[in-house]
This record gives sequence, structure tokens and C-alpha cells, in this order.
Amino acid sequence: MPDELIDIYDEFNNPTNIKKMRNTAHNEGLWHRSAHIWVYNQKGEILLQLRAKDKLFYPNMWDISASGHVGAGEEPITAGLREIKEEIGLKIRKEDLHFFKIKKVKRKYKNLENNEFYYVYILRFDGDISKLKLQNEEVQKIKSIPIEKFKEELKSNSVNYVPHGNYWYEAIDEIKKEIKA
Repeated sequence: MPDELIDIYDEFNNPTNIKKMRNTAHNEGLWHRSAHIWVYNQKGEILLQLRAKDKLFYPNMWDISASGHVGAGEEPITAGLREIKEEIGLKIRKEDLHFFKIKKVKRKYKNLENNEFYYVYILRFDGDISKLKLQNEEVQKIKSIPIEKFKEELKSNSVNYVPHGNYWYEAIDEIKKEIKA
């Protein structure tokens, strides 16, 4: 995966007017932004992706539907639209997304420090996921899983999932609200 230029923020998500390469930000523990898109359907299923085997962070593990870094000068929602199209081939509009929250995450992985502000969006998609085109460098495969089965998987088989901790359940609760609305 090629490196990319990103904006750097302080620990309160204020711009610093500094731009660095993504890998430098991870090596130095600099705060930056990413966009996360959670896809669900009206049947109460969440779309998950199996990360590619050669990803820097959490390779070969199940993760949220689509996510990626916000490029330098880019808005988080624009990054989200780009990432979901690149990773799983789903072309959507800003109006299709429901903004959920900004989640501050400070996490170490191996010798890297990942300090990010996740801009979290939720998307309802009732289409056929077998027709989606996956980006092989990012995603091995995708699956839709019923919410309750997914919660059981997180409890009994969490080693197969990116260790998002409580974030998984926060998103699940928000998706449940969306389904009921």
C-alpha cells in the first residue's frame, strides 16, 4: 500500500498546519484522522470486511465495512466516500451517510503508535453484496452477519476481529437505532 500525505492534528483534534506521510505519523505517534463507514441492511445485518494479508495494521482480521485515512486537505466525509468506493466498490453520495460520531483512539500495534480521530458514518445498503468489487490490496472478502450473531462472535471468537473494544458495541447500538427509525 503506497504511503500518503495526511494532515496532523493536536490531541484535541485541532489542526497543526503540519502535513506528514502516513507512515511517519504512525512511527511518531502523531494525531491524524480517518473515516469509518459502517454498512448495514434492513434485515439487521452488518457488512464486515476481512483485511488483506499484507496490511500494516491487523492483517487477516475482520473489520468494519470500510475505512481509511483522511488525505491532506481532504474532508473526512470525502475520504469516507472514496474509501468505500475503493475498498468494496460501493459508489454513494454524502446524503446517503448518517454521521454518528468522532471517536478518539490511542492504540499501540507492534512498534507503531496509532493516534487517530475516527469520523464514523453509517450507511444503509440493501443491495446484493456479491456484486460488490473488492480492492484486493485492502480486502480479502466481505460478509453480512446478523447483529446478534456478530455480538456473539465478538464475545466468543474475538481473536478474529480487529480489537476495537467498546467501539464495536457503540456502532452496533447506533445501527440498531437506525434500523428501528
